[in-house]
Amino acid sequence: MKKFYLTTIAFGFAFMALAQAKTDPEAKAILDSVSAKFKKFTTVQATFTYKVENASNKILSTKTGSIKMKGTKYHILFNGQEIFCNGTTVWNYDKAANEVTISKLDASGGMITPQKLFTNFYDKDFLYILNGEKKVGTKTYQEIEMTPVDKSKPFHKVYVQVDKAAKTIYSTKVLENEGNRYTYTVNTMKTNQAIADTQFTFDKTKYPGVEEVDLR
Repeated sequence: MKKFYLTTIAFGFAFMALAQAKTDPEAKAILDSVSAKFKKFTTVQATFTYKVENASNKILSTKTGSIKMKGTKYHILFNGQEIFCNGTTVWNYDKAANEVTISKLDASGGMITPQKLFTNFYDKDFLYILNGEKKVGTKTYQEIEMTPVDKSKPFHKVYVQVDKAAKTIYSTKVLENEGNRYTYTVNTMKTNQAIADTQFTFDKTKYPGVEEVDLR
């Protein structure tokens, strides 16, 4: 079964800085404000675009997806896959195979979840600097360049763009060591709207003939 790795998503949501750089306090202040605002949301619903480019900036593919979050619960729809999490259990559904893999949510904190990618993911794992600001239409975006502390990571640089006024992540661009570049751009975001808990649990009656792989 195909796996959907939340560490590369994101909606967004990002990494890094220069090899010799110290952590930039201005960049940290921006990331801290994004994290603090996100923690105040009761729910988040967002749509995003995922673009893959090669080292020559040639676009290899473009796809869209959506995500819903409520507390520790989340639901992701992307490229023929759905991931449901009700806060304790994770269901990863592959439409092409009509198969769902069921696993426990890692209560120890080792599992990367969308919520973690929106909060304080950057504190221990990255160095970061503020590259500056750019205006696109009526919006101003602050770009933060991030570099992983762990050099064994499959990527060497991440660029995060933050909407200055909204204090939310607009896009994340990940540069892989092998040359490909992955960009997640948030297209729409709604917050603090009611979402039923049933949307975070896989209901197999809605997927006739689905094969279950239970890893709990």
